[in-house]
Amino acid sequence: MTVIHQDDVIQSVADALQYISYYHPKDFIDAMHQAYEREENPAARDAIAQILINSRMCATGHRPICQDTGIVTVFAHIGMKVRWEGDMSLDDMINEGVRRAYQHPDNVLRASILDDPDGKRQNTGDNTPAIIHHKLVPGDTVEIHVAAKGGGSEAKSKFAMLNPSDNVVDWVLEQLPKMGAGWCPPGMLGIGIGGTAEKAMTLAKESLLDPIDIQELQARGAANRAEELRLELFDKVNKSGIGAQGLGGLTTVLDIKVKDYPTHAANKPVAIIPNCAATRHIHFTLDGNGTAQLPVPKIEDWPEIAWEVNDNVRRVNLDEVTAEDVQSWQPGDTVLLSGKLLTGRDAAHKRMVDMLAKGESLPVDMRGRFIYYVGPVDPVGNEVVGPAGPTTATRMDKFTRTMLEQTGLLGMVGKAERGPAAIEAIRDNKAVYLMAVGGAAYLVAQAIKKARVVGFEDLGMEAIYEFEVEDMPVTVAVDTQGESVHRIGPAKWKEIIATHA
Repeated sequence: MTVIHQDDVIQSVADALQYISYYHPKDFIDAMHQAYEREENPAARDAIAQILINSRMCATGHRPICQDTGIVTVFAHIGMKVRWEGDMSLDDMINEGVRRAYQHPDNVLRASILDDPDGKRQNTGDNTPAIIHHKLVPGDTVEIHVAAKGGGSEAKSKFAMLNPSDNVVDWVLEQLPKMGAGWCPPGMLGIGIGGTAEKAMTLAKESLLDPIDIQELQARGAANRAEELRLELFDKVNKSGIGAQGLGGLTTVLDIKVKDYPTHAANKPVAIIPNCAATRHIHFTLDGNGTAQLPVPKIEDWPEIAWEVNDNVRRVNLDEVTAEDVQSWQPGDTVLLSGKLLTGRDAAHKRMVDMLAKGESLPVDMRGRFIYYVGPVDPVGNEVVGPAGPTTATRMDKFTRTMLEQTGLLGMVGKAERGPAAIEAIRDNKAVYLMAVGGAAYLVAQAIKKARVVGFEDLGMEAIYEFEVEDMPVTVAVDTQGESVHRIGPAKWKEIIATHA
């Protein structure tokens, strides 16, 4: 009988979470590099380049791939012959491992988990508790799958209880435009079919732990209905033209995963859970011989890609830019930002809008300025700020008109598309929205030369900062006329792909 020691579980979970915070799986790197070499849309190719460069930097610097270091999900398969040595429950062991990982002094990970989710929303401070699934299986080992799932991609999850005669492919393709680009494509879609509502969602999440192998499946052909769905959806989703970061292009997904389970004759539950460009997961086995030994990747596993500034790039001084200057910016333009850039996301925006409604003064003057939707990781060592990639901009849509009209804000920087209400407000106020690449947080942080809190310090990572940036790369996503690159880009590339099919 194998004896599994409590401390081995704790330390292995902690090591695994540190590991996946800065190491992409090799299958993901290979698939992303193939997408980069195949991509024909310059904007999408540039976005993929930033993701790959960021990944290599994180692997060498041991800092988070994304500022959203995720909510931890664990699948534990426990051998029935295992005996435990310790006084903690398995859940407590796993959560202690999470706590140690997220508070590691050499690589502090952002605490994003809030208690009392519909009330005070108080940060737990250490990213606990994890979402834990248990399964008792034959054997004398413990297998643990650890994943860290970003909130932006998790927010795009979809579920439906279809009728038995409904077509799964049609439903998935119907959901795709509703998901937008906030899940940071290119990534993977996990699809669960069958069981009950909660079983379908679990199947979808679990499917994302499997390696990228769609090319092997294409070569050998489908052996069952789930594999047929994978092949059909992989082809049709990539023909949608959504592309990297929703900019339009040839690759929207690197793989499609499908798991199914028997279900009631009256039901067909179907779930979609996307995995973003910050794909973070690892599997290890405990056999009673100490902590898990995680393989150290070779830096040669990452392609050497240089990010190049094109001749048509705009260099913008944020301290001098005017409302007249931004009138000439066009969707898809590359812009390098330098100067002072404010930050703020959900909690800060809600507080500012509430203050404005009460006639109170904000802690900082926003007239003619730009705000970056970000919640950075805490700095370590000599860093000015930790990884600081963008958060999903649509969550700020309901605040946009008030902010533009009552503060004099000129522009915003975030991730993915804006919704109709925000685009109307941007057009009406002759403002602009710029997009930074999701999944390139450490690369973006290199452009931040100074950082200080200028408001709402009690909000932690959601406080208002003032960054001083130098050549921070962004793309014009919505111009002063209300034209969106996330509308015109995918439409153009869907047509191009159809023409070449």
